[in-house]
Amino acid sequence: MPAKDQVKRVTLSIVGGVVMLIGVALLVLPGPGLLLVLAGLLILASEFPALEKYVDPVRDRAMKAAEDSVSSPLRIAGSVLAGLGLLAAGVIWGIRLFPWLPFAGWSTGSSLIVSSVILFALLIWSYKKVEARRDQQKASRPGSTPR
Repeated sequence: MPAKDQVKRVTLSIVGGVVMLIGVALLVLPGPGLLLVLAGLLILASEFPALEKYVDPVRDRAMKAAEDSVSSPLRIAGSVLAGLGLLAAGVIWGIRLFPWLPFAGWSTGSSLIVSSVILFALLIWSYKKVEARRDQQKASRPGSTPR
């Protein structure tokens, strides 16, 4: 195997592993854990075909979790409040409003703000996906007219 291919394989392995580990951590922390686990798995599966068998089950669970997050107005409101809370916490940590906070500063604050942006982006994506599926189901019913 040429050196260029080896460097690519090692780089993708490291990136995939790091993304997957961050996803695993976010399974218990606020953030899109399952989607990052899926992203890391997809990166790793591009270099290690034996991992392909895990992609579909993880994808199914990640998509189900994304759809569940927008399944009711109450869940959407909860997700929006969580995102706003993360954003506010990021600003509070960043400007060191309370000096007694652990790890006060923009390194922690910016990571909280980025988490809120990711949460909002995934919430919008999930909502659009669920609405598109509903529209598709309505259009496929007998006697219905497409929009």
